[in-house]
Amino acid sequence: MDLKGKVAIVTGAAGGIGRAIALKLGTLGAKVVVADLKFDQGQETVSLLGREGSSGLFLKTDITDLAQVQEMVKCTLSTFGKVDILVNNAGWDRIEPFMKNPPDFWDKVIAINLKGPIYCTRAVLDPMVERKYGKIVNISSDAGRVGSSGEAVYAACKGGIIAFTKTMAREMARYSINVNCVCPGATDTPLLAEMTKGETGAKIIEAMVKVVPFRRLGRPEDVAGAVAFLASDEAAFITGQTLSVSGGLTMC
Repeated sequence: MDLKGKVAIVTGAAGGIGRAIALKLGTLGAKVVVADLKFDQGQETVSLLGREGSSGLFLKTDITDLAQVQEMVKCTLSTFGKVDILVNNAGWDRIEPFMKNPPDFWDKVIAINLKGPIYCTRAVLDPMVERKYGKIVNISSDAGRVGSSGEAVYAACKGGIIAFTKTMAREMARYSINVNCVCPGATDTPLLAEMTKGETGAKIIEAMVKVVPFRRLGRPEDVAGAVAFLASDEAAFITGQTLSVSGGLTMC
């Protein structure tokens, strides 16, 4: 795969899966915009890109704020002249039974996991349509395919991302814009560690590993490889697809 000369925006690239995606795209030759709220970690991703001989730019962005998203895309265009790839990776959740969720928690989960990707997608479409070229890869979750106990609203958002991906793929095909979706299973990230603190969390992780045929959690690099393929011209005739990267946890 070769992404030389391509410009990619990766949301939530200050750490975890997003950082792995940014570094993978960078090693393949892309210039990468790291769009995240975490300044220090985002700058660290840019530094890591530089060590690999790649170009990176950190733009502090709250994806739940449409104006900030639009400004981030505007800065990307003014710096690099185009946007070839958008990876809607940023996400957030906590494990908690639905009946214990307060409404403000629902709002936060929906804003980050559903509205944020919608905002980012809309912001890049005009320049992509004008050039008749673009690759959009949405990071959903296997929770959006099969549900996940303790993640009701998150799963609803991720299911929505899958439906949004398919609809955008249909609408954007006439402009030669590919829109696909990657669904990680349980992946060893700082967010998962935060969500599974303590003795109960350790039992949750143990149970997760037991049901994965490969008997391990995913690694951010596992997801990054799938994203890189879908973001490349090797996947030029692939659109509207949902790919699970879950060690065989889901086979559908």
